[in-house]
Amino acid sequence: MATDYDAPRKTEEEQSEDSIEELKARRHEKSSGKVDEDETEAAENFELPGADLSHEELAVQVVPKQVDEFTCSSCFLVHHRSQLASEKNGVMICRDCDY
Repeated sequence: MATDYDAPRKTEEEQSEDSIEELKARRHEKSSGKVDEDETEAAENFELPGADLSHEELAVQVVPKQVDEFTCSSCFLVHHRSQLASEKNGVMICRDCDY
């Protein structure tokens, strides 16, 4: 909050004279702009155009690991041998994981 140093300052007596009703009114004015909304509920009701994929069926052919591929011991992704960075004691690490 910005402070106006040129504005006249209230003494302690003037500050204590603020009535309870005035303080309550200020509190309601400040909080009136806030909206209580459940983020989860808002996300459930939000739909993207063309996002209804309930009738779609995905068919993916799974191919076993090939002879020239290896599984990285760090990220567990299957890579081509050209991505092999190091192999120590049978532990193979890809270039992405070997910094």
